[in-house]
Amino acid sequence: MLTAIYDGNCVICNQTKRVVTTLDWRDRVEFLDLHRWQEVHERFPQVDYDEAMGQIHVVTPRNEMFIGYFGTRRMLRELPLTFPVWALMQLPGMTWLGQRVYNFIARHRYRINKWMGVEICEGDSCRLPS
Repeated sequence: MLTAIYDGNCVICNQTKRVVTTLDWRDRVEFLDLHRWQEVHERFPQVDYDEAMGQIHVVTPRNEMFIGYFGTRRMLRELPLTFPVWALMQLPGMTWLGQRVYNFIARHRYRINKWMGVEICEGDSCRLPS
């Protein structure tokens, strides 16, 4: 089973979680909210909080870590209905483009939350690494 460490205060991240969970009838992906840091740190001490605040981290049973675009792509590989999307993400040029789109969305996700009418900033939880 993969473990996806995600920002539970992010509307986009939570929507991704809902879609993946709905399509994951084989129970291949577990989601772990980064804001439950003690549990994250105990299970995955190699995960850096500041880095994980910027991008999803997906950890395999063999402890391989896929970050950001690569983590999303790795999750899609596990789900039968999203396997074709994963295959498209393998095409030449898609990694270059996908990383840029993913990074743009990840960097601006709290602003996107605000556009959607969701204010979730508490203390330092809205700050993203530069």
